[in-house]
Amino acid sequence: MTPENSEESQPLLRPPGGGSPCGRRVFLAAFAAALGPLSFGFALGYSSPAIPSLRRSVPPAPHLDDRTASWFGAIVTLGAAAGGVLGGWLVDRAGRKLSLLFCTVPFVAGFAVITAAQDVWMLLGGRLLTGLACGVASLVAPIYISEISYPAVRGLLGSCVQLMVVIGILLAYLAGRVLEWRWLAVLGCVPPSFMLLLMCCMPETPRFLLTQHKRQEAMAALQFLWGSEQGWEEPSVESEHQVFQLALLRHPGIYKPFLIGISLMAFQQLSGINAVMFYAETIFEEAKFKDSSLASVVMGTIQVLFTAVAALIMDRAGRRLLLALSGMVMVFSTSAFGTYFKLTQDGSNSSHVDLLVPVSAEPVDTNVGLAWLAVGSMCLFIAGFAIGWGPIPWLLMSEIFPLHVKGVATGVCVLTNWLMAFLVTKEFNNLMEVLRPYGAFWLASAFCIFSVLFTLFWVPETKGKTLEQITAHFEGR
Repeated sequence: MTPENSEESQPLLRPPGGGSPCGRRVFLAAFAAALGPLSFGFALGYSSPAIPSLRRSVPPAPHLDDRTASWFGAIVTLGAAAGGVLGGWLVDRAGRKLSLLFCTVPFVAGFAVITAAQDVWMLLGGRLLTGLACGVASLVAPIYISEISYPAVRGLLGSCVQLMVVIGILLAYLAGRVLEWRWLAVLGCVPPSFMLLLMCCMPETPRFLLTQHKRQEAMAALQFLWGSEQGWEEPSVESEHQVFQLALLRHPGIYKPFLIGISLMAFQQLSGINAVMFYAETIFEEAKFKDSSLASVVMGTIQVLFTAVAALIMDRAGRRLLLALSGMVMVFSTSAFGTYFKLTQDGSNSSHVDLLVPVSAEPVDTNVGLAWLAVGSMCLFIAGFAIGWGPIPWLLMSEIFPLHVKGVATGVCVLTNWLMAFLVTKEFNNLMEVLRPYGAFWLASAFCIFSVLFTLFWVPETKGKTLEQITAHFEGR
């Protein structure tokens, strides 16, 4: 154990005798913080209904063509990558609460710019601002929630981050069916505004306050969150706040969680989730659905339901079991997806696959049956992703890093996630042309196999452990 992290050898916050807290305001504080993920879920889902509406618009309203529509959808991930770096810097200096309050500003400003947009540049600028807010929220919200939660409910509350993201996406899909793009942007200002009001009434995390040697404020925050009658004990925090240095990466307690966190984020984006969502409407058209635009709503509903299931069982089943089960389900479903595309393309006379139309143009009953197989595989994939690889990488990111490197480490993880999301989104069409759809899905299946192996051999179980016990595991104590 190194001197700089000696303060983490004991739990910073614990009940004497190991009792369970009985405070319920921790759930209110977690909900307030989770409005950030709800806002960035809405920002991610906004492009799906907004792009068709902007394609139909006529001057003087801004209009999107194929090139600008691609950037309109993808630029939010670049903003989020920058937001991840900014969030990593803010969270250790301004604190968790102020960082969450800060991210409401670019959320509201971005949607306001989109609402007032007179040209494409204003649209892209607004999307970049909302992306910046997404990056900050995706980093700070999991940290805030993990640090205010006690072990018995940390899995439940931590999984609510991803649950609120998919609820936000589904809300954007549903609202987009009745609102045009300007009014949809106005609606996007509501969740961050509500978050600003609620978070002003919530405390800073006791752990962060203790590292700043603000004992009275930490005890007041603890009293608010967990209840005042328990008589919590608090060990002394002797060392000063440490600045991250590359030399720290020599320590197992630092480089092991670094590798795990970055790998989790990379595997999440390489799982094939973007490919499945890209083909959703096409698959529903092949299955002869009357309204193929319902595909987004169906996918969003499945994500919400199974992410909620994951949140409810997270503290019972554990992180490793759900990750491994999720990966195996995705291996099976992406393999079936690839087989579907291979069979439909083998039955077609054309060697070229147009990604903007159904893969097979033959109106044969067999193809309709195969499309229903694809619909089933797609729903199974979404369910599998939602129960494990959707919420758990974000949850583990907030749990595995020592306190003195958490800002930098989580910033690197979030940057990895959003950069991978940008690359996959922008290069997806090129990948389809090189490997064909079936090859792309089989490649995703291979990545899912690697993710299962990685989970079994590298990812530790954090269920029921304090954050200090998790840190001690990596240090070999």
